[in-house]
Amino acid sequence: MDALTRLHRSLAGGDDEELQEESILGDTEDLCSLSPLQRIYAFAACLVAGLALMILSFIVFGRPIKFAVMFTFGNMLAVGSTAFVMGPQKQLRMMFDPVRLYATAIYVGCVVLALIFALWLHDKLLTLIAIICEICALFWYSLSYIPFARRMVSDLMVKLCDTEL
Repeated sequence: MDALTRLHRSLAGGDDEELQEESILGDTEDLCSLSPLQRIYAFAACLVAGLALMILSFIVFGRPIKFAVMFTFGNMLAVGSTAFVMGPQKQLRMMFDPVRLYATAIYVGCVVLALIFALWLHDKLLTLIAIICEICALFWYSLSYIPFARRMVSDLMVKLCDTEL
């Protein structure tokens, strides 16, 4: 903690814990030796690397096993990049929040299954099914951060798939 931050805390007269919780980077302030700027750089690097792996994985789409490994690791890098910004504890708490619990469990399960199918079983069809489920679970998980997005998508799907006129 630098001198300017200590001076601000002493002048504000606030509780140290209260001020740390207000900061988006407060969760990892004492656990990580990276500065806030370094954390942003690490976040950007992981996000760009993850997105690059996901995009490059489409080059080897004809080989589902290589595609699955590249896509899954890119996906994990992109999702995990936010741990540099908010801290791993807070990210895990948010991921396992009751609103996101099922989507997180399905996402993690599909990531594990995709890697098992690709690396150990070498089954192309099961690997592709796991990747499709992984994408859907990540999409549903991402919608949980947007107010009423899940409800709108659910209503839209019901209207699109409704066969009664």
